[in-house]
Amino acid sequence: MRFWISAILLSFCLLSRAQNTNWRTAEDLPGVDFTGLNPDQKQLTLKLLREHDCTCECGMKAAECRVVDPNCSYSKSLAAIAVDAIRAGKSPTDIAKALDEAPHMHRPKLLEDPVDVPSSGSPARGPSNARITLVEFSDFECPYCSLAAAELKSVFTAYPKDVRVIFKQFPLSMHPNAPLAAAASLAANEQGKFWEMHDKLFANFKQLSREHIFAWAQQMGLDMARFTRDVDSGKYKAIIDRDVRDGENLNVYGTPSFFINGKRYNGPFAMESVKPILDAELKSATPRTTAAR
Repeated sequence: MRFWISAILLSFCLLSRAQNTNWRTAEDLPGVDFTGLNPDQKQLTLKLLREHDCTCECGMKAAECRVVDPNCSYSKSLAAIAVDAIRAGKSPTDIAKALDEAPHMHRPKLLEDPVDVPSSGSPARGPSNARITLVEFSDFECPYCSLAAAELKSVFTAYPKDVRVIFKQFPLSMHPNAPLAAAASLAANEQGKFWEMHDKLFANFKQLSREHIFAWAQQMGLDMARFTRDVDSGKYKAIIDRDVRDGENLNVYGTPSFFINGKRYNGPFAMESVKPILDAELKSATPRTTAAR
């Protein structure tokens, strides 16, 4: 079984299947480049991906996994294999065989090579001189992100002086309330309550609405006239779009996505899984800092 799937994430993935059925008819899939294929070739590729099981053992078809879990490197690799084979003129039988042989060829690295992750101006928590900088691209309406938010509390408890978390907005198009929640979090940030709003939104990710978000803001003691004006001004769209663009430039397709000292982490964000990674980072040389804007 894919080493980075935890039982908790798998259960959420399966529960989400009923709500993510557009993979059966979608003409495009996240992270899949159909450039150069004619309409018939594209339809054949989609057909193969809709019929072939994803090799991450999530129980979904490859096309389904691309839609439900865009960060899955297995379904992304399967799609690339299918597209390349179609371009090469291989038969459906040969392509199916290539897909069947794929599971052992595309196991992702737990930590990828470091890259510059822009983070200047984003909400942050933890010491500015922390030896570990953890950048998260996240969506307030995402169930996986809600789980990760709970695990972050354990990380802060275990590493109060060594970890700094930087939050980057990455609302997904499938979550209609995520953009409003993102704007609300930034409005709360201007009143020094980002992390309090962060926790409230994730704790209630199934109940996001303007009515609920504004009620929570009032409970937090925010200046509601200012909060309302800031949320409705549209001024946060540029910040959210910038964060999404930063994520896309780093090949982020789903949430949550974590970069530990600039290295993409391809494991489950659970304390028992991430602790060995953090401990190893603490033993290594001075961490790579994120790029300033």
